[in-house]
Amino acid sequence: MAESKGVKQSVAEAVERPAKKVAKKAVEKAVEKPAKKAAKKTVAARAKPESRLAMVRRARRINRELAEVYPYAHPELDFRNPFELLVATVLSAQTTDLRVNQTTPALFAKYPTPEDMAAAVPEELEEVIRPTGFFRAKAKSLIGLSTALRDRFDGEVPGRLDDLVTLPGVGRKTANVVLGNAFGVPGITVDTHFGRLVRRWKWTEQEDPEKVEAEICAIFPKSEWTMLSHRVVFHGRRICHSRRPACGACPIAPLCPAYGEGETDPEKAKQLLKYEMGGQPGQRLSPPADYPGKPAAPLGAAG
Repeated sequence: MAESKGVKQSVAEAVERPAKKVAKKAVEKAVEKPAKKAAKKTVAARAKPESRLAMVRRARRINRELAEVYPYAHPELDFRNPFELLVATVLSAQTTDLRVNQTTPALFAKYPTPEDMAAAVPEELEEVIRPTGFFRAKAKSLIGLSTALRDRFDGEVPGRLDDLVTLPGVGRKTANVVLGNAFGVPGITVDTHFGRLVRRWKWTEQEDPEKVEAEICAIFPKSEWTMLSHRVVFHGRRICHSRRPACGACPIAPLCPAYGEGETDPEKAKQLLKYEMGGQPGQRLSPPADYPGKPAAPLGAAG
């Protein structure tokens, strides 16, 4: 028994070490470029207008840089099938992915299929999803979309955008999340983080999500759309914050026309990093195997 326990511990350590190495490498990558170099390039870039071609080249380079920093980028909602991802995405409106992930285990234990959720007593469903906020409206959407899946799609989540957006509570953003991550259909997901960053990087000036989606799709090959969305959102949640971006710890600072809007001192900027970049737990209770950070704690867990 002691030998078996030792073997298990060795295997666990062998799995854990590469993950920690990836996390350390990601943080080092994020802070390796001097702030002064970024400032010099940014000032020079602002001195002359950027052509369309130059912007596209810069945007694609940013994507390549982010791919190196976040090779493990992924949707931050826990799910095991298209129905769970659809429900989780609807619940994620006006709340964090963490709170959704802490809520869905109990939800799917009680309502594992569209048929089960369609037959739910509204008040009971509301109570289960209460932690995500706006629980009455969300319960109505969940029962509505589950009923539609049961009655119109044989209990299966459709794999076409035109079908998905006919479901109650499902818009283009939710549809693209489901298509990209449950069906492998490329799509750009324009949430608040994505919209904020692409405007900050001067890829677009549009505010309307559909116009943002169209303009960004025109910059990148279709094969990059889904992973680009994950990388941009990861960067927005970890480094390029809304109110105080960590400019001095940003791996793409030399490519960013908005450099200087946040903290430029490298050491102070490092204190602003979040999730695995800052040594904190992530948002998923069951993250992918290659995620280098710690999983989130279940709802109600201490600490």
